[in-house]
Amino acid sequence: MARNGIDLSRVLVLTVNPRPDYTKIAVYRLEKVIFLKMIRHPQDELARFPHILDQEEYRVKEILHALEENEIPFDDIIMVLGRGGLIRPVRSGLYEVNEKMKRDLRNFNELVEDVVNLGGLIADNLAGHFPHARAYIADPVVVDEFEEIARISGHPDFERKSIFHALNQKYVARMYARSIGRKYEEMNLIVVNLGGGITVGMHHHGKVVDATYGYDGDGPFSAIGSGSLPVGDVIRAAFSGKYTLEEMLSMVRGKGGMVAYLGTRNGYEAEKLAEAGDHRALFIFEAMAYQVAKEVGAMYMTITEDVDAILVTGPMANSQFLMKALMRRLPKVADVHVYPGDDELEGLAYYAYLYLKGEIDLQVYDPEK
Repeated sequence: MARNGIDLSRVLVLTVNPRPDYTKIAVYRLEKVIFLKMIRHPQDELARFPHILDQEEYRVKEILHALEENEIPFDDIIMVLGRGGLIRPVRSGLYEVNEKMKRDLRNFNELVEDVVNLGGLIADNLAGHFPHARAYIADPVVVDEFEEIARISGHPDFERKSIFHALNQKYVARMYARSIGRKYEEMNLIVVNLGGGITVGMHHHGKVVDATYGYDGDGPFSAIGSGSLPVGDVIRAAFSGKYTLEEMLSMVRGKGGMVAYLGTRNGYEAEKLAEAGDHRALFIFEAMAYQVAKEVGAMYMTITEDVDAILVTGPMANSQFLMKALMRRLPKVADVHVYPGDDELEGLAYYAYLYLKGEIDLQVYDPEK
């Protein structure tokens, strides 16, 4: 029975995933996508905005134009879901965007600016343009299900945090469990998300009890992130007088990892270098696979039970060189299943229809509680 007697065949769900130089949107009816578009944002246009969050109105206008151009009926849209951002830690689930959430999306991480924080803000803005719509996020990157032992870093001033590709990891894990006729909540899965950032999570009976910190300095290096670095050398560099705070932070995220080694953050371009026989590119792909596999091995040791499978997802799972190197190592731990690309929009739509069908309830974002 659909929630409040809603006829699911007549309503639409809009999902939004803002990325650094594009915004990906999809419209769903009955869990089937009826419209999908990647709206590219030229760098000269984005350069007009001093801060990432200043791009909200610009991106909203581009989305509205795309929907109007393709004759998507605004009256039929009842849920707008944006990818969740860097807010305060929350439980896994679906959240309606409220004033406290918007405040934290704009202000909680003053030293961190990330395009992911536009997701909830854009969803809220868009909902105001549709007569019957409300705005939501689901499984934001700050979903925190860590066991207490996983928070210990090695010094009490520095606690390990849960920031990872929660939405995509959990969606892929659930889809895999469904495909083999099992429940996500009864399985042990290691999920690897290979994107601009790379995160590796241990899914133990439906909870991610440990994961690499996917934002600034933990786990494998990625297209733009350094991953874990020798801490003493980083501290000495920070106090050498050669670098500003912003420059040091950019080494960790933005100008670290593959882009630092190869001069490109684009996986396709790096793949072309490797195809042309560039030994440096081939070696960096091998090193990335080495670090990912090493982290998978570490996650394997975080639980005392067997691991049912390793799931590999994310855009860079399309790289033949990276995957070939990974597949030489990962099967030693467990069977490996690959889901190339990112499924954030599908993951958001999945949550929307669970809610509309009355199978889940809304969580309330209230960090003061």
